[in-house]
Amino acid sequence: MYDVLIIGAGVVGLATARRLSRYKLSVAVLEKEPDVAMGATKANSAIVHGGYAEAHEKTKGRLCYQGRIQFAQLDRELHFGFEETGSLVVTTDPADLPKLEAMLENGRKNGLPDLEILNREQILALEPNVNPQAAYALYCRGAGVCSPYEMAIALGENAVHNGVRLYLSTPVTSIRKEESSFTVETPKGSLQSRFVVNCAGLGSAQVDQMVNPPTFAIHPRSGEYLLFARGTGKVLNTVVFQMPSKMGKGILVTRTYHGNLLLGPDAIDEDGPVDRSTHVERLWQIYQAGLQTTDKIDPNQFIRSFTGVRPVASTDDFLVGATQTPGFLNAAGIQSPGLTSSPAIADLLTEELAAQGLALEEDPSYDPYRKPIISRKEQMRPFAQVNALVDVPSCPEKIICRCEQVEEGTILDALRRGIPVTTVDGVKRRTRASMGFCQGTFCRPRIQALVEREYGISIDGLTDVEREGASRVTRQEFVAYWKAHG
Repeated sequence: MYDVLIIGAGVVGLATARRLSRYKLSVAVLEKEPDVAMGATKANSAIVHGGYAEAHEKTKGRLCYQGRIQFAQLDRELHFGFEETGSLVVTTDPADLPKLEAMLENGRKNGLPDLEILNREQILALEPNVNPQAAYALYCRGAGVCSPYEMAIALGENAVHNGVRLYLSTPVTSIRKEESSFTVETPKGSLQSRFVVNCAGLGSAQVDQMVNPPTFAIHPRSGEYLLFARGTGKVLNTVVFQMPSKMGKGILVTRTYHGNLLLGPDAIDEDGPVDRSTHVERLWQIYQAGLQTTDKIDPNQFIRSFTGVRPVASTDDFLVGATQTPGFLNAAGIQSPGLTSSPAIADLLTEELAAQGLALEEDPSYDPYRKPIISRKEQMRPFAQVNALVDVPSCPEKIICRCEQVEEGTILDALRRGIPVTTVDGVKRRTRASMGFCQGTFCRPRIQALVEREYGISIDGLTDVEREGASRVTRQEFVAYWKAHG
């Protein structure tokens, strides 16, 4: 019998698991996929939002800033990669100034102390490569960027280190409410728990309706992105947004934590099954929109497209906390700014569990620290030096991925941290192996061989995209489209 069973190993579920692991509790996490961070967590803008965009009257408006201010400390403990860069919402139309002032006022209602409106000269001093027609911008000093899947992995590793049990490839098929507990059925057997927390992302409405009458629906909203080669992100110093619309915060242009330039997302409400394919026409529109922010975007440096899918609730807000069934809690409809809000969502769920009778006794053996797998490379080694280590016998210094200069020892470290990593993309998310210009053409078989040798198993070597049957626009396809239409 567990005290708390969490359904879903995205950033919210794992933040909650790690939050609860500081107490003398038995906690488990169920995840239907073969790895953590496989849903919205692995494919999003990677922005730590300021907290000014969401209405103060909404739960997400109240939680965003409360989550944001925890990131620096979380990164000091977990080493997943966070940088406070600041953000700008830029307009070229002076008539938009009242809208920016309204966003500033809303941000202050949400508790933000670090907002101001900049004029053109101030904008260009901060961002010399931004559109010179910029008229005004809302500047948030404390916004930033992080690596979302690395964050979720770090939360999961630390939770497991502190005693949380993680069940991968374990979908929930039904939940039965008993007198003082729940029985959760999976294809691998049943588990009992006093409390259940639903963090199932796109499946959260389905999970909720296993114990509650329907009160909300989840609608998938897809957004496509363009990612450019390492080093291209140096053209910008901050996260730069355009004016938002009712569909979201608009097309952003930003550098990632590891120095890539990122453009996107668009926003399309999907009616049918989720398809994470990308489409050259949509990517072209995103690229064109990105040029309104900066003209320093080189299509020849494009390396990858991807699609994120956001679980948008019919209430257009986060659904966090108690439900009609005592002991069953929801964290549903967690779209943007869900990543930023995740630490505050975990706090709120913990408070509600305590209110419903869960005893929170501090565990003196709790260890909040997790060593990094990788650190940000500010400068890459010369190619000749790297190439000399490609074909050496197995050793920690052997180069497995040339583009990102990932060593064998780094990959083995990632495989030995308490969470089984049985896919090549699982290794990629932990080490950046295959995230470079060749996108795994060279290193994928080497990664597969290491996983098989370490675990004594055979794996299929497929990427997540190949396993899903999705199609992605390649660099060659996008560059050809650009040349035909540019």
